[in-house]
Amino acid sequence: MAYLAPIHRPSSVRHALRIRLLEPDAECLVVAKANRLEIYAQHDDGITLSYTKALYGKVTMLEKLQFAQSPTEHLFVGTDRFMYFTLSWDSESQQLCTQKTYIDQSDKTSRDSQNQDRCHVDPTKQFMALQLYDGIVTIIPLISKGKKKGPSEAFSLGEPVPTRIKEFFVRSSCFLYPTETDEPGPRLAVLYEDNHQKVCLSIKRLEHSPGGAGDPGSANLVDLTARDDLELGASNLIPVPAPAYGLLILTESTIAFIDDATGELTNKPLDEPAIFVTWAEIDAQRWLLADDYGRLFLLILVIGNHRAKTFEINMIGNTSRASVLVYLGNGFVFVGSHQGDSQVVRIQEGGIVIVQNLPNIAPILDFTVMDMGNRSGETHSNEYASGQARIVTGSGAFQDGSLRSIRSGVGMEEQGLLGEMNHISDLFPLTSSGGRAHSDILAASFVDETRVFRFSPEGEVEELEDFMGMSLFEGSLWLSNIAGNRLLQVTSSRVTILDLDSGMATAEWSAEDASPITVASANEEYLVVSTGGSEAIIFDLSRDLHITARRAFSQEGQISCMHVPKICPDICVVGFWQSASVAILSISNLETLRKVVMSGDAVNVPRSIALTQLIVNEAPTLLVAMANGEIVTFSVSPTNFDLGSRTATILGTQGATFKILPRDGELSNVFAICEHSSLIYGSEGRILYAAVTAEEASCVCPFDGDAYPGAIALATPKDLRIALVDTERTTHVQTLKVNAAVRRVAYSPKLKAFGIGTIYRELKTGYEMIQSHFKLADEVMFKELDSHTLYSDELVESCIRADLRDGSGELVERFVVGTAYMDLEGQDVVRGRIMVFAVTPERKLQVVSELATMGACRALDVIDGNIVAALVKTVIIYSLDAPNLTKLATYRTSTAPIALSISGSEIAIADLMKSVSVVTYTRPTHPGGSHSLVEIARHFQTAWATAVAHVDEHTWLESDAEGNLMVLKQNVAGVTADDRRRLEVVSEIRLGEMVNRIRTVEVEQSGTAVVVPKAFMATVDGSVYLFALITPAKQDLLMRLQQAVAARVQSPGNVPFNAYRAFKNSVREAEEPFRFVDGELIEKFLDYPATLQESICTELGLKAQADVEEMRTMVEGLRRIH
Repeated sequence: MAYLAPIHRPSSVRHALRIRLLEPDAECLVVAKANRLEIYAQHDDGITLSYTKALYGKVTMLEKLQFAQSPTEHLFVGTDRFMYFTLSWDSESQQLCTQKTYIDQSDKTSRDSQNQDRCHVDPTKQFMALQLYDGIVTIIPLISKGKKKGPSEAFSLGEPVPTRIKEFFVRSSCFLYPTETDEPGPRLAVLYEDNHQKVCLSIKRLEHSPGGAGDPGSANLVDLTARDDLELGASNLIPVPAPAYGLLILTESTIAFIDDATGELTNKPLDEPAIFVTWAEIDAQRWLLADDYGRLFLLILVIGNHRAKTFEINMIGNTSRASVLVYLGNGFVFVGSHQGDSQVVRIQEGGIVIVQNLPNIAPILDFTVMDMGNRSGETHSNEYASGQARIVTGSGAFQDGSLRSIRSGVGMEEQGLLGEMNHISDLFPLTSSGGRAHSDILAASFVDETRVFRFSPEGEVEELEDFMGMSLFEGSLWLSNIAGNRLLQVTSSRVTILDLDSGMATAEWSAEDASPITVASANEEYLVVSTGGSEAIIFDLSRDLHITARRAFSQEGQISCMHVPKICPDICVVGFWQSASVAILSISNLETLRKVVMSGDAVNVPRSIALTQLIVNEAPTLLVAMANGEIVTFSVSPTNFDLGSRTATILGTQGATFKILPRDGELSNVFAICEHSSLIYGSEGRILYAAVTAEEASCVCPFDGDAYPGAIALATPKDLRIALVDTERTTHVQTLKVNAAVRRVAYSPKLKAFGIGTIYRELKTGYEMIQSHFKLADEVMFKELDSHTLYSDELVESCIRADLRDGSGELVERFVVGTAYMDLEGQDVVRGRIMVFAVTPERKLQVVSELATMGACRALDVIDGNIVAALVKTVIIYSLDAPNLTKLATYRTSTAPIALSISGSEIAIADLMKSVSVVTYTRPTHPGGSHSLVEIARHFQTAWATAVAHVDEHTWLESDAEGNLMVLKQNVAGVTADDRRRLEVVSEIRLGEMVNRIRTVEVEQSGTAVVVPKAFMATVDGSVYLFALITPAKQDLLMRLQQAVAARVQSPGNVPFNAYRAFKNSVREAEEPFRFVDGELIEKFLDYPATLQESICTELGLKAQADVEEMRTMVEGLRRIH
């Protein structure tokens, strides 16, 4: 049984519009990214995200609707599952609400639109036209509230009415603006290609008759005019409003205008050819045009005597290749892109300026998993996986192409390095005077000394030999500023209060029996220390170290850690060694108020404690770090200090150390220092754990200095530095701009370099030039080291890093590249090449072998030190006998192999049309024998495969071009030989996005793991997903939990979860996902209030409170995996 969870959400933008959705008088920008809607607010510096919502379906169309009785506009949304609905904004709940839903508008007998789904609202706001199928236009009347209309129909749509048209291959369409002399009924212009490949224009009038009760009525599109004198390159229609009234036609070499009154056609040639892809209206005389090469044009219609006289077109700048343009007003334009970063640009005199970049990693053509926490190649436990994987993608297309390094976690930006310092044990922020708002002193404690650094307002640093009489010749356990312009210092031998004005000690204390101080913690009023490890002493700081209470702990054992919180100043929290327990004590008399045993294992004891406010409007959270790497959290009642909602999380194998970092208002984050340092924070009502990109952190502290506001001080075993840390987890993307499509990526840990195959495109004097390269790039700087230019008519198709056997039988590391030729004239078969590159000590590429092939080399892999090449119709194994490649064995596929996955001696082959077949490679058993490839299993269903990966014994994961995922397993226990050759579907789900590449990962399975990560998947829309297998003991529980949560989720459009995730291709359609768990759905369990969580658990047969806490802990652990 399989598990799916998102790592990076889709970033491709294909649809966007400006709409008055949130407020009647303010417009916002709505952007669709695959199955998510994002609402942005506009400001002078660009746009900011205000709201996001996931949909059950990939968005294929957006349109805005205005109803007479609604103060705001409504949003019409169409999805790839033929679900259509209207949404409005509820200002009270601050949520999108569904107004009208069309459950299913699919037509099994019609052919899907070959271009794209279109949606148009006629200028009179009476009708909406949908073009979903070739030769069919669906008309939906917009209902206005009248005398016979009830309140429920006030903001609704009528029933859809399909009508047929004779135009099948439609390139563009639009409603025309009605003129004063126009007859009733909106007019629809259709630009299409006829059966003779001529481009024609047809203008039709809509005749609609409303029906009665239960009758949707009828609609007919009547031909008015038609013409076939248009250029072959015509691609877009633009309706022109008053006063000109007409139609603009965009072609590759001209701009044409058809006058609505006279029907006259006016052409104006372009200075150079352009392939226009989208447009946006500025006003009645100006439009923005974007072409396929990222150029932005301004089209101006010159009007005289209420008629168009001429028009001008000028290029005003370069942007990402636009999929959609939205004019935001005041010269601002949103450029939504599928192939590059989306942008906000401002039109100014002389051109445009880019105001804001919105990162987009779509389409991901290829990717590689660079590391899993480090580069040593060792295996890792899957108890904690967030941020451990660094994924490098080949993203974008042509001029927008780039190499992107993606890592999910809490980002840290280094601001300054204080120098090399070994073995810092703790850090403390201080101020040199009580009136300062920002820290200007940083104290670093070592085993046998304390060092003090002063920061100037400009950020300059000097080390002080003496500071206010502090003891600098021993390590400090605690340092802080306290009321009265004083400084508190605790060392292992004494407690001292220093006056910051005079630098003199005003109070000092040390143990009568010279017992060492082992632990210390303080807030603004009290100090708690432990002497000899077994006695706790409370000091009143306002009374110059007056002892208010002391207590020796004999039964509990020695004190391992203690914490005096700021948010609950009447208590202190203490952890004990021998009893492995944590106690909440009264600060006044050290009486035990609450006590909990953390572990039955005497070795697994509390090592660090923190009590702080992580979640807004919730009870404070107590965090306990255990010696085995486990983090246990409790909610603490601020009135009676009861402990509840216990959850446990494993961060690593060793005990963590906590440091509290201030956040907004009274909230705080907790920095957990361990082998996988993490930030613990509250978001959306739950506690989240996120990996921090800082490696080897040994201690941290907040350091809000004048020059470094909101920063932290961070020590590693070797140095001390100042850094800025994010307040929550985000996806961090580092970009190497390649300005070419990164078709393939391969990574060499040994060389610390990437091999990338690129395709560069350039427009020269109206001709498109294509050039491919194979490049070597450094992994750290993302800097190009060397490049090999391929032939002018050759494209990179595949690229791998491989350990190959050379002529001597030794394994050597090589890059292998497969290519295809574009120019096929005069050729009976498709040609290609296989090239083997070595990297010299100077980090240069050297061709050691190449072979001309009789087919394009679509995929490459390596088996037993030999190259496996997927050519057209054939899979071939080659051995490297430099400078030659020798054919060893071949296998004939059904149509065309496009992906390979190798496990041991088995090769899984993804076929373009015939799903997956598995062959086994056999070496000769005696001298002179032959190598062989023999098919041992096959999936007999039709599937347009895009990728395949081996994920378990006799088990493979396959993706297809229609957005489905299938887990295939060989029936090795079958009764007959035919049964044993069959690959059976054991899990399937509709992802909704086409997967381009699947990469497997090796993660060691722990005994308590719920799921075992097996692969990463990258999609055309810029998503990255984690695929995992569920352990048998948890399969039934997770399936039932998914069913219970799905029943409680109200999605926009009221689309059922099962309908959204059910497998669907051109051959068959399922009713629900099969043995597949959607991690994003079941994680909603954590968003529910405790009462609803308990209700779900009761429904699942889990009635005890411990079962609820166990369920919460399990789901929290699943969320952290990605």
